[in-house]
This record gives sequence, structure tokens and C-alpha cells, in this order.
Amino acid sequence: MIIVNIKENESIDKALKRFKKKFEKTGVLKELRARTSFEKPSVRRRNEIIRAAYRERQKMQENQ
Repeated sequence: MIIVNIKENESIDKALKRFKKKFEKTGVLKELRARTSFEKPSVRRRNEIIRAAYRERQKMQENQ
């Protein structure tokens, strides 16, 4: 369960934004979307390799 404490004089918009960030970090929606359709293990592995290569390229560019 996600709990967001509202501080004094804090607008609802800011509290809602913090809630959305916490909710996004949990990965619930991402997992739900992944479970709605079946993905073959070979396709899943291929996508993971592509994502890892992309992240590696980003790190290399950041270091240069």
C-alpha cells in the first residue's frame, strides 16, 4: 500500500504528483501490461538484450 502524507499548506496537486511517482516506481502498471499478453521467452530475452545494449550506449555517451 502506498501512503503519501500531506504536509501543512501543501497543495493536493503536489501530493498527487508524489503519489504518482511512488506508484510508478512500484512497477505495477508495467507488470499489468506485460501480463495482458503472452510473450515468448525468446522474444523476452531478445528485448532484454536490446534494452541492455541501449543502456550501455547511454552510459558510454555519458562518460565521454
